[in-house]
Amino acid sequence: MTPLSSTEKQFIRDHLTDDVRQLVLRTHPAGLDIRKLAAQLAARQKTRDKLPSWYGNEAVLYPPALSVEQASSEQTARYKASLVDGDRLLDLTGGMGVDAWAFAQRLREVLYVERQPELVSLAAYNLPAMGSTNIDVQAGDGLAVVEALTESADWIYLDPHRRDGQGGKVVRLADCEPDVSRTDVLTALLAKATHVLLKTSPIIDIDATIRQLGGPPDNLRSARVDAVHVVAVQGEVKEVLFVVSSQQTPLAPIEVNAVNLLNDRIVRLQFLQPEEREAGVTFSDPQHYLYEPNAAILKAGAFRLSAARYGLAKLAPNSHLYTSQQHNPDFPGRAFVLERVIKPDRGTLQSWLPTMKANLTVRNFPQTVAELRKKLNLQEGGDVYIFATTLLNGDKRLLITRKVA
Repeated sequence: MTPLSSTEKQFIRDHLTDDVRQLVLRTHPAGLDIRKLAAQLAARQKTRDKLPSWYGNEAVLYPPALSVEQASSEQTARYKASLVDGDRLLDLTGGMGVDAWAFAQRLREVLYVERQPELVSLAAYNLPAMGSTNIDVQAGDGLAVVEALTESADWIYLDPHRRDGQGGKVVRLADCEPDVSRTDVLTALLAKATHVLLKTSPIIDIDATIRQLGGPPDNLRSARVDAVHVVAVQGEVKEVLFVVSSQQTPLAPIEVNAVNLLNDRIVRLQFLQPEEREAGVTFSDPQHYLYEPNAAILKAGAFRLSAARYGLAKLAPNSHLYTSQQHNPDFPGRAFVLERVIKPDRGTLQSWLPTMKANLTVRNFPQTVAELRKKLNLQEGGDVYIFATTLLNGDKRLLITRKVA
């Protein structure tokens, strides 16, 4: 792998915020490989917010932009690293190397394995440049490499390939490569490590995946799911993680973590699966405050706990909106002051909102946001937030709100 020359680094520095498509059309000094530098610029621009530590290191060389898009963000990689401990971890789907870099800051030794030679070469160059000298970079098939190992590890990390032969995205474990839902694959992995940390699609069916990976702890199989982590960044779910172990005796129920990574803190709701089923919940018409859980909580299915833990009432069993007379500032989501409850028709709305401009959310309502906007002739934006939902008595209503100051 050839490092960037000082001239190339200066070129990238000078054009870091340029439109790359326009840049390649300009005349440039002789001796510069503009297409190479344009590719590096395009990829580096994608890492400014996603991988700030990598973006700030001028020595880093980047793979094609698609590989950068598929890589973990720095925030999610650091969160995954916070889940592991011990001495040795095997990263069997190394990719760009972001996860291996984060793991290496927590463990004594990391083995990075990747099939694509270009990514292997880049990782072998970039990881030491990023200060990670405790990573052994190898090319090959992850399952074959781990099978040949004579030493065991504390953890195996796996991010199965989630694209089909036509480049389309897939979700189910059985459609990914490798297929971890196969008993022989999971058994082989757990023969070489105490735990497997599995990264999956943000839209995967959590309950179905738990059953595929070993089921709840009262099912005595060769594998069991210890914990699930639904990881969101700034309110958008990015990945769902499963911690799988080889323990064969019934232990505690599965722990679920709904995590929202913000710039200055981590918002987490942690619970055991039975707690959600057993949580007591009350229902109420909209009171003075309205609450919307963050995306990680909704994906984790903590619908009853969102009310029970924070002293709130639900609007209806399937309307995952919550209400209270007094404001609870600790709620893990957005809070609003309710101004009006009206019928979902244009005339009624316009009498209360002459500008006909608002942010619209649909929760347990028969129409989509697009359909309802068209019906109401409602423009997007402003500081008014409308929730279209179904109340406990079955009435369809618009809740006119503003964010809590």
